[in-house]
Amino acid sequence: MILEETYTLSNGVKIPKLGLGTWLIENSAAEKAVSEALNIGYRHIDTAQDYGNEAEVAAAIKASGVSRDQVFLTTKLAARYKSYQDAVRAIDGSLQRMGLDYVDLMIIHSPQPWDQFGGEDRYLQGNREAWQALEKAHQAGKIRAIGLSNFTAPDIDNILETATVKPVINQVLAHATNIPKELIEYSQSKNILVEAYSPVGHGELFKNDQIVQLAKKYGVSVPQLCIRYDLQLGLLPLPKTASPAHMRNNADLDFVISDEDMNILNQMEKIQDYGDASMFPVYQQS
Repeated sequence: MILEETYTLSNGVKIPKLGLGTWLIENSAAEKAVSEALNIGYRHIDTAQDYGNEAEVAAAIKASGVSRDQVFLTTKLAARYKSYQDAVRAIDGSLQRMGLDYVDLMIIHSPQPWDQFGGEDRYLQGNREAWQALEKAHQAGKIRAIGLSNFTAPDIDNILETATVKPVINQVLAHATNIPKELIEYSQSKNILVEAYSPVGHGELFKNDQIVQLAKKYGVSVPQLCIRYDLQLGLLPLPKTASPAHMRNNADLDFVISDEDMNILNQMEKIQDYGDASMFPVYQQS
């Protein structure tokens, strides 16, 4: 059962192979979603400072009856924090909002503030300072593992040049019709596990006839096919849903995509339009 399987990060920490994303799930809905997920058997929950739901996510974990050390909790340092002092305050702010002594993983949400995402300024010094703050929190036992999100190869190199603690994760947009193969291979060459957010392309892959037909061939849903695809690439998918039925379906992955069909998925035409989600910076860089 996929919910019981783990990857081992380069620092030895184990991380469940499937996580629950909570982006755009707000207030009490976030608490309810996480409660449902934990009840179903999920043990990996992903949130962020910018999601505005850290407190609700933590409340659900505390009320679940599941031992804290059995839940892998990720949050993200907001993209706007590009100084050491700002990052230190933000890290401590997350722990205070959640009422927790530690989180399992904290990652820099983006190498650039969102309003500068994709621009020429890579905030090299600011990212090094933010990373130094994460290192300090890691060494103090406040964070078990630290990593990155939306970082390109040069952004990763910038961190590695001065890091005393190596990043263990790079969380990126990765799904059928949009797999950043070179970035994935580069991250993996640095012993960095790649997490795949939006494994169903923010819902746009439901509109892809080829994917729909492949899902029918295997007798599975489109999300099941897409999540299985990411897993077979060695990625860690983070599907987002507040629906218990969808959570169960997403975790029901007792099938294997053939090499032939993986090749078909690998060669699909790149998605150009994310519909309503195209307003978000990460989807504008597809």
